[in-house]
Amino acid sequence: MREPGEVRIEHAGGTARVWLATPGRRNAIGAAMWRQLAECFGTWAREPGTLRVVVLRGADGHFAGGADIAEFPALRHDRASGRRYHEELIAPALAAVRACPVPVVAAIEGACVGGGLELALAADLRIAVRGARLGAPVGRLGFPFARRELADLRACVGRDVAFELLVEGRLLDADEACSKGLVTRAVPAGSLDAEVDATCERIVAGSPLAARLNKANLASGPLPPDDYRWLDTEDYREGVAAFLAGRAPRFTGR
Repeated sequence: MREPGEVRIEHAGGTARVWLATPGRRNAIGAAMWRQLAECFGTWAREPGTLRVVVLRGADGHFAGGADIAEFPALRHDRASGRRYHEELIAPALAAVRACPVPVVAAIEGACVGGGLELALAADLRIAVRGARLGAPVGRLGFPFARRELADLRACVGRDVAFELLVEGRLLDADEACSKGLVTRAVPAGSLDAEVDATCERIVAGSPLAARLNKANLASGPLPPDDYRWLDTEDYREGVAAFLAGRAPRFTGR
C-alpha cells in the first residue's frame, strides 16, 4: 500500500505555508490533494482575513513531480472521465491559486514537472534553487497541456520556449529556467529558505491593500479604467504620513 499524499498548511503571522507531501513519490499530486488545494485557496479567495502572503512548496526536497499518474487508469481513462478529472479536480485547484487575493510564492527545489509546473505557474513568484528541474514532457505520456494551463505557460515564456518544453520535452535547470523567464530567480543550494523568507518579509512590509490591488491589476486581460478608490484608504494615508515622518508604516489593509 502506498502512502496517500496530503496538503499541509502552516500559519505564522500573516504568512501561510502550503506543503505538498506525498512520501517517496516526489509529491505526486493525487485527486484528494487537488481538492485540498482548491478548498484552502478558495477559502482565502473568499476571505483572506489577516493573510498577507502564501508560500507554496513541496516536502522532502521536491516541489511536485506532477499529477499522480497511478490514478489515471481509474480516474482519467477516456474522454468523459478525463474531462471530469480536469474540470472537477485540476482546473478548480489552479483557478483557486490564481484567484488568491494575496501574493503566492512558489518555492521550488528538486522536481517541478507536469502538474507541478502548472501549479507553480499559477503562483505570482517562482523562486528555484539551483539543481531544481522544471518541465512538462507530457508528450511522452501521450497528451497535451490543457489550454488554460498552456495560456499560463505561453504568457510566462512565449511560444518558442513553451514548444521546447512541451514538444521537445526538455527539462530545464533553475538557471536556464530563470534566463527564459520560467522562474523569477534562481538561488544557490542551501539558500532557498532564506530567500523565500526575505521575499515574504518584503511583501509583508508593504501595504496589503496595495499588494492586492497590484496583483489584481497585473492579471491578464484588459484593465478597466482606474477609479482611484485607494486614495480614500487608511493604507494610502498611512504610507504617505509615515514617509513624511521618517518612520516605518503601520499598514492595516484598510
